[in-house]
Amino acid sequence: MAFEQYENEDERIQDKLKQKTWNEIRTNDSWAIFKVMSEFVNGYETMARIGPCVSIFGSARTKPDNKYYLLAERIAYKISKAGYGVITGGGPGIMEAGNKGAHHGGGTSVGLNIELPFEQHFNPYIDKDKNLNFDYFFVRKVMFVKYSQGFVVMPGGFGTLDELFEAVTLIQTKKIGKFPIILVGREFWSGLIDWIKTTLIEKEKNASPEDMNLIKIVDTEDEVVEELDRFYKKYNLSPNF
Repeated sequence: MAFEQYENEDERIQDKLKQKTWNEIRTNDSWAIFKVMSEFVNGYETMARIGPCVSIFGSARTKPDNKYYLLAERIAYKISKAGYGVITGGGPGIMEAGNKGAHHGGGTSVGLNIELPFEQHFNPYIDKDKNLNFDYFFVRKVMFVKYSQGFVVMPGGFGTLDELFEAVTLIQTKKIGKFPIILVGREFWSGLIDWIKTTLIEKEKNASPEDMNLIKIVDTEDEVVEELDRFYKKYNLSPNF
């Protein structure tokens, strides 16, 4: 059923594009700039008041009884108790778990929601004044990296991988500060990490061995908080500096 929904949606979009002339498409693109600007302005103004937090990434499809949902909830709870705010994508699954843990921990709970055809809807654990909605993925991603003091990456799909590699690339190229990137779940991430080491780095030389130092892999909520605290003590910083 889900596949048929996506297939029908794709056909509907293609039909709409065929009906538009090239001039209409260009005009719509030009006016879209103002929508993009409004999302940036609203995001900057809201997030600047919130202050920096730790972003938690992960799958929207993870069910509440899944071990990674429960782990993400515990991680967010401990993060908030340690003084860090939590930012998620605002939707269900791991995102809901992150906001839920922050909410129960009495910490800042931010949701950067994106309009999607089927999966995404905001969860009830986001602070009422910290629930932002976006139409554009790239604007939303800017908010994640600009206002995050660290990245906790739970198991997820293509969207999670996109967010992970975006953070790694920006730190590697020194476009943002060298904040900690913490992958949670050795069993889940080990295949990807092995491929990066053996194929991407050793065989093809498409990255440097030192780049692996940007990533830490852990299994528990205590290890996540330890990694965050170790980073900030090293640079004599504190949560929400």
